[in-house]
Amino acid sequence: MTPPADSQRCLMLREALDPAEPPQPLRGDHKADVAIVGGGYLGLWTALELKRQEPGLAIAVVEADLCGGGASGRNSGMALPYWTKFEALEARCGRDEALRLCDATVAALDEIEAFAREHALDIEFRRAGWLWGATAPGQEGRWSGVIEALGRAGRAPFRALDRAGVETLLDAPGYRCGAFDPVPATIHPGKLARGLRRVALKQGIQVFEHSAMRRLERGRPLRIVTAGGSVTADRVVLAINAWSLAVPELRPGILVITSDDGITAPVPDFLARHRWSAGPIVTNSSIFVSGFRTTRDGRIVGGVTGGKIGFGNLGGQRFEGRTPRERDIAAALTETFGPGHGLALATSWRGPIDRTRTGLPLYGRLPGAAELFYGYGFSGNGIVGCRLGGRILASLALGRQDEWSGCALVTPPERWMPPEPIRWIGAHLVRGAVRQKDRYDNSGRRQGRIGRTLAGLAPGGVVTTRSD
Repeated sequence: MTPPADSQRCLMLREALDPAEPPQPLRGDHKADVAIVGGGYLGLWTALELKRQEPGLAIAVVEADLCGGGASGRNSGMALPYWTKFEALEARCGRDEALRLCDATVAALDEIEAFAREHALDIEFRRAGWLWGATAPGQEGRWSGVIEALGRAGRAPFRALDRAGVETLLDAPGYRCGAFDPVPATIHPGKLARGLRRVALKQGIQVFEHSAMRRLERGRPLRIVTAGGSVTADRVVLAINAWSLAVPELRPGILVITSDDGITAPVPDFLARHRWSAGPIVTNSSIFVSGFRTTRDGRIVGGVTGGKIGFGNLGGQRFEGRTPRERDIAAALTETFGPGHGLALATSWRGPIDRTRTGLPLYGRLPGAAELFYGYGFSGNGIVGCRLGGRILASLALGRQDEWSGCALVTPPERWMPPEPIRWIGAHLVRGAVRQKDRYDNSGRRQGRIGRTLAGLAPGGVVTTRSD
């Protein structure tokens, strides 16, 4: 895989790159106690957690591109806890464990903020809050089930809002009602990814970029082979996000589809007029959700999900450059602020996200490979999820028997997707049905039985009630 030119990269990553921090490709043969494939949030948090628990470990991170070159550096920077996944977690592991995991993702926000402060990383962390709202009658009340389930568990992170309540947060005429959580935050995704790399290097973790894994030799010890060399390790962690499709055991449990984002030039007057300069994050309640947030320098960033579907094991597909769905993003802005808003995208990008059937991430040990571990499936909800995932994978790799290695997110690989080309054809049928359902919900119509059945096969996303 040839890394893209910097001019082709997502703006969020370009803004974070420092010419004084050039990539160091893997050259020659190296040894490590633990090797991690993937230099995004999950791989780097895992490396740092391993180093925290066992400072003497030799740890190597092997990244095909630059750290942050995948979803970690090109997301829209919305950091949301797992409350919208509570029902799925409760069905899987019971109320107490579900609450513990949700609480852990709330704590992860504090940990990310504290980490940035400790290491003087300017990741633009801001407690913006989140308005999970409705821009059409068919979306109204989609938060009710989550609020009721959490209420039965004695928790109330969300406050239901009518139209007048929405107006107290910001002037977004398209939002009819919603639910508000004051805890979620926004970050600069590229700066967090590159900051994690910087701290990892300072702590003695080897980070090899521009070093795509050509093969993984599953002997004892394990060996990662790249074009320029190799890393031999006692334990290997696969933290490769959408590129988990390349692992035969993981491929049947993941659907890869793009998320498409864009950003405006600074629009401080618009933000002031709409009382939105300091947040909150706003997302609608479509199945293929759209949403936006503001930046520290007065821009608007966000976009739409449900884009291009990845084929096979992705191979060289990187989804670089501007998204072809800028009109869809513009339509979502109009849905939020009404026609005549005057906003225009300065640039845009897209990138693959890894969605599991449930919308919950999965961690574990590959069958038949005692020292080979995996984590994937963040469904567009990875900023806090990867912080938690680093703790889970560290416990697994260290052989700990604790609340992380034994948590409900540690499961065998799923097998719910058929082989190609059936999966690609079927995924397009399901995507079409979901888009139709969103259109019908927006216009107050009811989708037909076949369409509803197909749409019901869609994997979970940021919001999910499905547990299996």
